[in-house]
Amino acid sequence: MSEGTTDSATEAFVAHRNLLFTVAYEMLGSAADAEDVLQETWLKWVGVDLPSIRDERAYLVRITTRQALIRLRTLRRRKESYVGPWLPEPLLTAPDVADDIELADSVSMAMLLVLETLTPTERAVFVLRDVFDLEYDEIAAAVDKTPAAVRQIAHRARAHVAARRPRGEVTQAQTRDALEAFQRASATGDLQHLVDILAPDVVFLGDGGGVVQAVLVPVTGAHKVSRLLAAGLSRIATMGSLEQTQVNGHPALVFRVDGDIDTVLVVRVGDGLVTGIYAVRNPEKLSRIDQQTAVSR
Repeated sequence: MSEGTTDSATEAFVAHRNLLFTVAYEMLGSAADAEDVLQETWLKWVGVDLPSIRDERAYLVRITTRQALIRLRTLRRRKESYVGPWLPEPLLTAPDVADDIELADSVSMAMLLVLETLTPTERAVFVLRDVFDLEYDEIAAAVDKTPAAVRQIAHRARAHVAARRPRGEVTQAQTRDALEAFQRASATGDLQHLVDILAPDVVFLGDGGGVVQAVLVPVTGAHKVSRLLAAGLSRIATMGSLEQTQVNGHPALVFRVDGDIDTVLVVRVGDGLVTGIYAVRNPEKLSRIDQQTAVSR
């Protein structure tokens, strides 16, 4: 490849890098694996005959999707031996991500957990069609299916996601209010307001990855979750501090001990009540929380 062609390839890759990262991250739920996919995408991209490419964005997305599908199958095998619940790797995102409601929804912890229930191909098709609005023929080229098959897969994946996505419209303000209840409970020791906004079927998931202490099975029900929170928030009050930040396009809490990040706490809100609480403690998943990650469509 000539120097001029290399420059053109680099320019195109950089122009679409944030988009490609977001595609890979939404397929994998792991920023570290998404970065590896981008490296593999770049190596494939520099070997392409650029003058023959009509749509550089679509072609780059196709390469990224194929590499992410390969990585997703490896990741699934890794998750089978994972200690305790597996949660997506949280990302510190810019405040303006919340302005793009569809993008914020697609990278939310709750949605990424729903996407985990899809097959790899269903996940790729759903992400490319419903999040990034690619045409069916472009998706077909990325997943090695016919456009007709992709339409069927998209319909099936969309129905699956609709049945499992968080119920009710949720605003950023509602999520912030729920997080402020956590902060008040931690500061005052009074959990009553927090308990009052827990849904009867609330689920708590903790991800320590076998590296740090975390609940090893999901905790379900307001009574059990409130008891767990009572113990956890008393620890927070004596050992560190809770601060609000923006994670995966939504308000979240970061628990710091001596300035170091210990836990990222994300809540899912539905119909005004907290229906899911996700505590990411695995240190391998917290390395990006001190630096903002750009996501885009």
